[in-house]
Amino acid sequence: MALNCGIVGLPNVGKSTIFSALSSAPAEAANYPFCTINPNIGVVNVPDERLSALTAIFNPARTIPAAVEFVDIAGLVKGASGGEGMGNQFLAHIRETALIAQVVRCFENPDVIHVNNKVDSASDMETINIELALADLQTLEKKRERAERALKVQAQAEKKAAEAALAALGKLRVALEDGRPARSVPLTDDERDAVYDCHFITLKPQVYICNTDEAGVKTAAAGKPDAHVQAVKSRAAAEGSEAVVICGKFEAELAGIEDIGEKKAFLEELGLRETGLTSLIHACYRLLGLATFFTAGKDECRAWTIHAGDAAPRAAGVIHSDFEKGFIKAEVYGFDDIVKYGSEAKIKEAGKYRVEGRDYIVRDGDVMFFKFNL
Repeated sequence: MALNCGIVGLPNVGKSTIFSALSSAPAEAANYPFCTINPNIGVVNVPDERLSALTAIFNPARTIPAAVEFVDIAGLVKGASGGEGMGNQFLAHIRETALIAQVVRCFENPDVIHVNNKVDSASDMETINIELALADLQTLEKKRERAERALKVQAQAEKKAAEAALAALGKLRVALEDGRPARSVPLTDDERDAVYDCHFITLKPQVYICNTDEAGVKTAAAGKPDAHVQAVKSRAAAEGSEAVVICGKFEAELAGIEDIGEKKAFLEELGLRETGLTSLIHACYRLLGLATFFTAGKDECRAWTIHAGDAAPRAAGVIHSDFEKGFIKAEVYGFDDIVKYGSEAKIKEAGKYRVEGRDYIVRDGDVMFFKFNL
């Protein structure tokens, strides 16, 4: 399972700069609107100290981290839902992602053009969120028309599905017309399934990225965010989301440093414990309800991404669908156990090496070996 994250925002808020820094992939960055037309895509390894520790213990032939795919989508403007600034094309790209990362400009710089000629974080967020809501309203109306036609069909199954869809659409419409995201509306499982094919943009989780300068990062790290960053954090908290503070310029410089000690010193200068990339990925995992388990041995140490709450067979299926179909059992121990005891043999001696069946719910940090029968 790969995490897919779409980076959106107004033009010239630093999306492409952040994308290049996070993914180390060259994205065009320029001081004019719509310099990104086709989405840039970069695959990023998920930083995980646990995988590094397993590698040090097992000394495998190869180490494979989990990955995140970042999609840098061109800047949206007011009227994007109606096609302004090639909005229809850009919104289509957003629908294909699992999560939205909205970059909000939180820095003052007269040399960098702002599309509205004024840095106003609250207004910028409102512009993007309203355009996404308006785009969803268009999708909603098309779905409502289809559902109403389906009510005239005699087949009971189709009629029931149409009724569930209309019930969900009625709830969603009230929120979207008010500029609120679809994810803020409580839906039953049946209602959510009934509108799944709509792929509503605002039903996706959204994390906010405060793109600030180095001074802004320092004050935020010290627990004293400036007015721009605080505006973003307040909006995120009100939505039950998260806000990550990043200095795009600093992250770009950091990405070019290979020496771990030097990189750590750079972070400490700003009072940071981890890079913006790491903070962003952790926030994305939390919002999507994801977890990580590991497979480890002399051949390979690897991190795998699953949904928190997945049972052992489903986790096995992430490795290969045949593992889930033919699942017999899973041999499991915790990451903390391998760190404490140093080897699988000693884990077994301590009675910490377990055999789990089909109902076992995988825990974040489990190290697993699956037995299956084809």
